[in-house]
Formats: sequence, C-alpha cells, structure tokens
Amino acid sequence: MKLTIRMVQTSDAQGILDIINPIIEDGCYTVLDQPFTLQQEVDFIDGFDERGVFNIGIDESRGVIAGFQNVEPFAAFTSAFDHVGIIGTFVSRNYRRKGVASQLFEETFSSARLNGYEKLFAYVRSDNPNALAIYEKHGFKTIGTAKKQAKVNGHYIDEVFIEKLL
Repeated sequence: MKLTIRMVQTSDAQGILDIINPIIEDGCYTVLDQPFTLQQEVDFIDGFDERGVFNIGIDESRGVIAGFQNVEPFAAFTSAFDHVGIIGTFVSRNYRRKGVASQLFEETFSSARLNGYEKLFAYVRSDNPNALAIYEKHGFKTIGTAKKQAKVNGHYIDEVFIEKLL
C-alpha cells in the first residue's frame, strides 16, 4: 500500500486522535496513559517545535491517516543535544503490518537530516517486540534497558533505549 506522506496540519488532529487514543486505551504499546482531547492535540500540533518533524501517512484510497511519526529535540536546556531527536511512531490498528511505518521512516529520516538531526533516540516498551523489530529493521540499535522506567495502570514497565545515527 502506498501512502501520501506530509507534515501534519491542525486539521489532522482528529485523525491523529483516532490512532493514538485507542493505542493508549489498549495499555500495551505505549507508556502514555491518558487519552488526549481534540483541543490538546490541536495545541500540540500548533506548538510543535520548529525543528521538529511530524509526518502523517495518509491512505488516499480511504482518506484516512494510517499512521504518524514525529521527531522532537532531545533537550532544550542546552545546545549540546541539538543534533539528537526523540522519535515516536504510531500506526492505526487497521494498518499494522502493511508497510506504514517503513514508509514513514524513509521520509522522517530525510526530514530529520534536513533539520540538523544526526542521531535519533527512542524509548520502546520492552513488552512490545513488534515495535522493537520495526525500529531494528530501520537501523536502530539497542543501547540499554531501564528497569521499572514507567508505571502504567499500577504495573511497572521496562523501557528499551534505542538509537540510530543518521
């Protein structure tokens, strides 16, 4: 399946929520633990860092967002980390294992390089092997595991730290 990939717009907020809120509600793919409101998502998009990358993949045949990926600066308190971005990837339940993430990675890597990023970093739940596999497929390497890094619904979750040099 071929997607149209472009930068997010505030008009995409509901489509983003249609993907991320069910993932949050599932409670097993992300450490995010509270669904977002439409206004929160609009505000997030409006306030997204100017150096950030926020791509959406649209299935034009159905007119829906199939997935999205974003890169934000690692830290704002010092310029020492300006070359490092934090990446996140979310794919709709209906589009998993159909190449959505792979198409997003291609565009996101290119845009991240253009925005001055030399390294991407991510935290992935250790109990999400499919997410780890897709990141590894695209060149990310595991650099460590933080034990009990998050606590979601009363359960501790380890997170795997991964990175990719662009």
